[in-house]
Amino acid sequence: MKIQFRQIENFVKSPDKRARAILVYGSDSGLVSERCSMIGRTIVDDLKDPFNVALLDVDKLLEDPARLADEASAISMMGGDRLIRIEGGSDKLTVILKSYLENPSDNALIIVQAGELSPRSSLRKLCESAKNAAALPCYVEDERGVANIIREAIRFENKTIDQDAISWLCTNISGDRAKIRSELEKLVVYKGNDLSPISLSDVKSACGGADQQDFDNFIYAVASKKTEDALKAYNILMQEGTAFIAILRSLQNHFRRLHIVKSYMHSGMDIETSMKKLTPPVFFKQAPIFKVQIHNWSLSTLDIVIRKLTDLEVQCKRTAMPVEILCSQAILAITKTRTG
Repeated sequence: MKIQFRQIENFVKSPDKRARAILVYGSDSGLVSERCSMIGRTIVDDLKDPFNVALLDVDKLLEDPARLADEASAISMMGGDRLIRIEGGSDKLTVILKSYLENPSDNALIIVQAGELSPRSSLRKLCESAKNAAALPCYVEDERGVANIIREAIRFENKTIDQDAISWLCTNISGDRAKIRSELEKLVVYKGNDLSPISLSDVKSACGGADQQDFDNFIYAVASKKTEDALKAYNILMQEGTAFIAILRSLQNHFRRLHIVKSYMHSGMDIETSMKKLTPPVFFKQAPIFKVQIHNWSLSTLDIVIRKLTDLEVQCKRTAMPVEILCSQAILAITKTRTG
């Protein structure tokens, strides 16, 4: 099945049951990943469920082609349908998938995640022509598409946004879906509990200048107690003209997330389950560092840090001392804090 543009959103929410394998491909890697996850959740509640979800690599399948059928036909100990995710999809997979589609499992869905595939791609042709497979393209959103994403995300957070702010964001945060989501997350953190409409000034302060990587470098350096790296990352943010409040709110948000996970663990929950409680979830590449930080900070010390960051915001509004100095002092204090 070849999924047309107008059919995509409905198909993602409710995939055609005839499609036992779905190829999700395109130049927008963030959108590819997001749609694979959305389709996957129509089969299983937890994409990391070890009983009902299998993650396969193309190279491993080439070594053992029978594994695809074995995984799809396996019966879950916990019951329910199985989800098979294949990353790095390419034409190398065509023969294996074609063979599988001749006798697919009725209780498993195969999702193949791939990058850009030309119309001549054998894998794409297979999924477009087969009656029991589907091919779903993902391309970089135009400004109209980005505007819809922005409105939907802001509405979900129970906030409103001015039209000129939307226009500025559409022009300045173009790119793949993952980048757009990260910028909107930064904007929501910046706005905090302020319920006034998000203005053009707000989006320029929160999203202008630094990218998400700069914020992540700073936040994780502070929480990892790497004083030199933290001050270096902070100086980069300031040189790029990043609003102080955006930096502070991002730091506050990170330590609150650490506190949430630590609190769940304090009540007896394991770290993996505790981290799954976070919304949005920790980016998988940052999860190992986040776990180390969880172990390195005690609940009582996290309380102290969060109070320090709250006091810092008050100080910056009440004293004549430059915010750059106050923030630098706070960074030094946090990265030198002893846990216990």
